[in-house]
This record gives sequence, structure tokens and C-alpha cells, in this order.
Amino acid sequence: MEEEDKSNYKSRNLQRCSNKIMKKSCSAPINNLDDGCLMHIFSFLSPIPDRYNTALVSHRWHYLACHPRMWLRVDRSVKDLSEPGVFPDILTAVSAARPGDTILIAAGGSHLAANIQIKKPLCLIGGGELPDETTLTCYRGSDSALEFLSTCKLTNLTVKAELGCCLLHRSGRLTIDGCILQCETNPLDYLSCPIVSTARSCKLITSPVKSNGDSVSVLQTRIEGGAKAVLTKGDLVLQRVRVIYARTNMYFWFDVDRQ
Repeated sequence: MEEEDKSNYKSRNLQRCSNKIMKKSCSAPINNLDDGCLMHIFSFLSPIPDRYNTALVSHRWHYLACHPRMWLRVDRSVKDLSEPGVFPDILTAVSAARPGDTILIAAGGSHLAANIQIKKPLCLIGGGELPDETTLTCYRGSDSALEFLSTCKLTNLTVKAELGCCLLHRSGRLTIDGCILQCETNPLDYLSCPIVSTARSCKLITSPVKSNGDSVSVLQTRIEGGAKAVLTKGDLVLQRVRVIYARTNMYFWFDVDRQ
């Protein structure tokens, strides 16, 4: 009985402390701002983990942080496509996105991605806990899964290419963080490459959004298959390479930038 009383006492204290924290957060001066102003502030936060964590503060912050204006979702299982901010495929979501938007791609199954051009700053995030839970597949006959002509970020995604390249970088600053890039093993491996950068190799290709230079940054990413991890056909070169050998995989950190 004494142990039960102690545990009940502890749980009541924890509940009181959490209630005090919630009251303090709700009475904070920032909550005097209107919804539009708060959403504008949230838009400057990195989607994961900062914007995600803001949704845990209160019911109001959860509503604002998860508002369709803050995230676009790709979910093939959604039948009601009239729901704002939800799209059946990546191409439709990219076309509807505004510069600076974040696209959350639902985990489970495989999403088709073939020669999708991204000409505006976007962030693409896998919705699973691990990158191999959200897969983008590029089938044979396509040059690449995604083609970047602006500053973009990919995180927590797996991109598979049967032949060709997973990611084609034309211009802008591309960041690949915590992803898996796979070129399938076949007799034509020498034609495959997970990352290809042609930045500044063709003056006809320009981005409608001004950027501060062209580069590729790879962080804690598994790269498998292909002739080499990255192929540069423009003015950029591979720099600052680090590799960690795990028991079954290799994780890469490197930059593709000007010398």
C-alpha cells in the first residue's frame, strides 16, 4: 500500500509540474501574436526537429505547426484528394509547392520519381523513422529520379535508380542529409551513378531563383552501387570526404564545390 501511495504521489506531482509548464508556455508573450505571425515565425524553423517540436507545446501551436501551409504531404493512400496540402504523387506536390515549402513524403511502399525537375527551393522529407521506410524509385529509361535547378534539401529518404542516376544536380545548393542512395547492381553499372553534378557546365540551364552558388553537401548518407559515388561534369570537384565503416554499411560525408 505504501508503494502505491508513493507512486500515486509522484504521478500527481508530475501532473502538477506539467500543468505549470503548459500554463507558463501559454502565458508567454509570444502567444499574444496572431496566428499568421506565429506561422510566419515557424516557417523559418527547420522542419525536423525544430518545427516538429513546436507542435508539442500546445494545442494551438500543434494546429499552426501542422497547418497545410507549413507542410505539403504526399500520401498515395489518401482517397479524398480535396484535402488541402495532400497530393497523390511527388510530381503533383512539387508542381503545387511554393518556394520554401516542405514536402513530407509518407512512409510505406514505393513512390515513383522519374525526371522530376525541381526549379524552386524545397525541402523533401521522408515520413518514416528511418530513411529506408520511404523509398523513391526511378525505373529504367529515366535519366534521374530528381533533377535540381535550385537550392534544395533531401532528408530521411531512400532513392533507388535502376539505370542512370539517383540525383542530378544542375544548379543551386543541394543538401543530402541522412539518406540512402542506391544504384541497382547490373552489367551496366558503369552507366549508373548515385549523384551527378553538371553545375555550370551548360549556360543555357538557369534557375529562376537566385542562389549563392552551386554545391552539393552530403551528410551521413549511405551510397550503394554505381560506377562511383559522385560524378562531376561541370566546374565542381569532390572535397572533404569522410567515410565511416559500419558493420554492414558505409556512411559518407563530402562536399562537391568549387576549388
